[in-house]
Amino acid sequence: MLSQLVYISVRSAECTDQEIEKILESSIRNNGKIDITGVLLYSDQKFLQVLEGKYKQIIELYDKIKEDKRHKNVVMLSLGSIKERNFPSWQMGSKKISLNDVDFNTRMTDEDKLEFKSILSGKKEQSQKVIDVIKKFF
Repeated sequence: MLSQLVYISVRSAECTDQEIEKILESSIRNNGKIDITGVLLYSDQKFLQVLEGKYKQIIELYDKIKEDKRHKNVVMLSLGSIKERNFPSWQMGSKKISLNDVDFNTRMTDEDKLEFKSILSGKKEQSQKVIDVIKKFF
């Protein structure tokens, strides 16, 4: 059975864009080996990541992610079963965003924008609506 985990965290001051490139390279190299897919949205202050795969691999990866010093205040927004992957062809898709990106994303309704800002604040529980909003960045 497939599982999906969504978390947010605060980017540490020491985490440069070059460090994020290292994260992405490592994710692309390693996630395929353990059949994990997902996306990483990041800004100058936050990370929002969706991981999809087998439960055991997702939890083991999340435990490693929590220990990474390039971010802090890791908060799991959701963990649950899914019937199919939302990001099947992405070992780790990524996009740097700002709130301006949210405000000017023409594919997002006003409701989507409020939903996304709620996600970033950690106030939103995971739902398919959350995933649908994240998909609008790709």
